[in-house]
Amino acid sequence: MTEGLILALDQGTTSTRSILFDTPGLTPLAMAQQEIAQHYPGPGWVEHDPEELFQSSLATLRQAIARSGVAPKTIAAIGIANQRETVLVWDRASGQPLHRAIVWQDRRTAAACATLRQQGHAAAVEATTGLLIDPYFSATKIAWILDNVAGARHAAEHGRLAFGTVDSWLIWRLTSGRAHVTDATNAARSLLYDIQAGAWDPAMLALFRIPEQMLPEVRDCAAEFGTTDPAMLGAAIPIRGVAGDQQAATIGQACFRPGMVKATYGTGAFALLNTGDAPVRSQNRLLTTIAYQLDGKRTYALEGAIFVAGAAVQWLRDGLGLIGSAAESSRLAEAADPARRLYLVPAFVGLGVPHWDAEARGAIFGLTRDSGPADFARAALEATAFQTRDLLEAMHRDLAPSELAGGQAIEVLRADGGMAASDWTMQSLADMLDRPVDRPVVQETTALGAAYLAGLRSGLCPAPEDFAVQWRLQRRFTPALDPASREAAYAGWCDAVRRTLSRPG
Repeated sequence: MTEGLILALDQGTTSTRSILFDTPGLTPLAMAQQEIAQHYPGPGWVEHDPEELFQSSLATLRQAIARSGVAPKTIAAIGIANQRETVLVWDRASGQPLHRAIVWQDRRTAAACATLRQQGHAAAVEATTGLLIDPYFSATKIAWILDNVAGARHAAEHGRLAFGTVDSWLIWRLTSGRAHVTDATNAARSLLYDIQAGAWDPAMLALFRIPEQMLPEVRDCAAEFGTTDPAMLGAAIPIRGVAGDQQAATIGQACFRPGMVKATYGTGAFALLNTGDAPVRSQNRLLTTIAYQLDGKRTYALEGAIFVAGAAVQWLRDGLGLIGSAAESSRLAEAADPARRLYLVPAFVGLGVPHWDAEARGAIFGLTRDSGPADFARAALEATAFQTRDLLEAMHRDLAPSELAGGQAIEVLRADGGMAASDWTMQSLADMLDRPVDRPVVQETTALGAAYLAGLRSGLCPAPEDFAVQWRLQRRFTPALDPASREAAYAGWCDAVRRTLSRPG
C-alpha cells in the first residue's frame, strides 16, 4: 500500500458531511457538515431541494479541503455514500430537475403500491428485486413524477430525462453532466433491478412504467464513476467509490463475513446482515439486498428498516420543543422514572419491518397526568431499541434453519450513526436485545466505507479481509437488565404497535 488522500462525501437525509481521510489507515483529517432542509408539502410527503443537495455537497467538500490545508490535486479520489431510494428526475439538456427530490420516507404512492399488491404482483417483484412493493422504494416515486409533471412522461419516453438516486445526481453535477452512473447497491433499492442477474429488469420496468432510457449505468461499488470538473474543487479528481449509505456503513464496520450484522442509527435505523454470495429469501418480511459488489462479485444481505429513529429525537426538539439539542434526550431519559413507562410508536411515515404498514401513524400510549419531558425522551430512545429487537428477531428466524447461522443467535451487533454516541441509548439497546452492542472507534462508518471503496479502487487501501483487521472497538455495551423486566417491556411495546397498525395482523 502507498499513502494518499481520499475525500468522502456522505449525503444524508438531514445533513451533508465531507471527511478527508489519509490512507492506508483511513484516519480522518478534516470534516465539514451542513444541515439540509426538510419539506413536508402534504401528510406523509417528504421532499428535498435538489439544488440544496448539490450545493451542500459542494460546500462541504470544499470546506473539508480548505480545513485540511492540502492542495486539491493531491487528493487521489472521492468516495460517495448517499441516502438511498430518494428520487430525482432531471432534463438531460438543461440539467434542471423536474420536481423536488422525493425522499425515501415519502408515502405519497401508498395507494399505487396497494393496487399493485392487489393485482398480484408482489411475488414476482420480490423474486426479482428482493424487495416488497412499498412507497419506500424508488420505482413508484419515479412514476409519480412522470404522471404528475406536465409533459414528463412524453419527454422520458423520448430519452430527454434522466432518473437518479442522490449519488447519480451528485455525480452528474460534479462531472458537469458527463457521467450518468450509479452502483449496484443503489440500483438494488429501486424495485427495477434483478439482484441475481445484476441488471435492470425489463419486466419490472414495464410493471412500474419506467422508460429504460432514463436509467443510469450500473457499476461496481469500487469503480470509475467519472472525474470532477476542475472548476468544482480546484482539480480534476476521480470518483472511485459509491454505495448507498447503509451498505457503505456495512463496509465501514468491516462486516465482510457471513453472519456479521451492523445497525446504523441516523434519521432512520437500518440493520444489515451479511449472508454471503447467495441471497437469502426472507420469510419474515425482511429485505434481500446487495451488501456490496466488488470485481463483479455480489455479496448479499438481509436488511431491516426502521423509518424513524433519530427523527423521533428531532421531533422532540423541533416539533414539541421539549429539548434544545439531541444530546439532551439522553440526559432526560436517564432521569425518567422507569416505572412510569410511556410507549412511543414513531410511525410518522408508516412502519417498516416486519409490518410494512404505510398507513400507520404515530401514537403514544401510557400517558398519565404526571407524564413529562423525561418520559417522552425515554420513550423516543427506547422505541429505537424495541424496533431493533423486532428486526433482529426476524433475522434470526430467517437464518435459524440455514447453514449460515448454524442455528445460533446473532452474537453481537455493531452499532454506528449519530445515536450511537449516546451511552444511554446503546445500553438500552443491549438490554433489550440481550446481546452485546459494539461501538467502533470511528463512528462515521458511512463516510469511512465510501472512503475505503475509493481507496480500494485507487490501490491505496488493502483487500477487505485486511481492512477488517483495522476495525477497532471503542466500547462494548453488555446486557444488564433482568429477563423479566426485559420481556415485560417488550410485551408492552408489541401491544402498543398492534394498537397502532392501520390493519389487523
